Amino acid sequence: MTELAAQLLESPKAPQIIQQVQAILNDEKNRRQAFYKWLNDDMKAEFINGEIVVHSPALHRHNSAVMLLGTLLNAFVSKRQLGIVLVEKALVELTRNSYEPDICYFGPTKAAGIQPDLLYYPAPDLVVEVLSKSAQKNDREIKFEDYAAHGVTEYWLVDPIRQTIELFTFDSDTEAYALIGLFRMGETVSSLYLDGFTIPVKAVFDATANVTTLRTLLV
Repeated sequence: MTELAAQLLESPKAPQIIQQVQAILNDEKNRRQAFYKWLNDDMKAEFINGEIVVHSPALHRHNSAVMLLGTLLNAFVSKRQLGIVLVEKALVELTRNSYEPDICYFGPTKAAGIQPDLLYYPAPDLVVEVLSKSAQKNDREIKFEDYAAHGVTEYWLVDPIRQTIELFTFDSDTEAYALIGLFRMGETVSSLYLDGFTIPVKAVFDATANVTTLRTLLV
């Protein structure tokens, strides 16, 4: 960020550029407020870089992966009183954009500030996005950068077609996400942020394996 600012300030057109950017951001702010008024409980929509993105109904394999992983994560967190897990319909409000992650986790500190009448959530500590054809570009690019910029410590990308899980964690040296690993069927994946949360990849894509894993997490 500092490097980008330094490059901009080297340009004699810096004041004009900054003025133009500010005008665009002010317009986005107005459109974002209109988005909040337009949004209702029956739709899944996000506000990304000034545009409303409405998501079409998801395929069963997408919904299944969200439910299975969300169930495991929620069981682990609830059993140990480690915070709050939300599955869809949680509108996360970042500086410029508003997202509805497939799964998000708030640790004890942030969870303590979440009240029953809260409508817009702060940046989570861990986010899971289940990839789909229509949303994959945003999940891998805009959200990838935005979540890191707002302190989301861990980011999971679940691919229901290839049945894989990519785990990223924030690297303070590069101020970006670093890939911890790509985990496939037959392997286990472990959260670095949630110590002890280790699950077989299969448990995210297979109901029987999910039940078996759930039992171990509840012990």
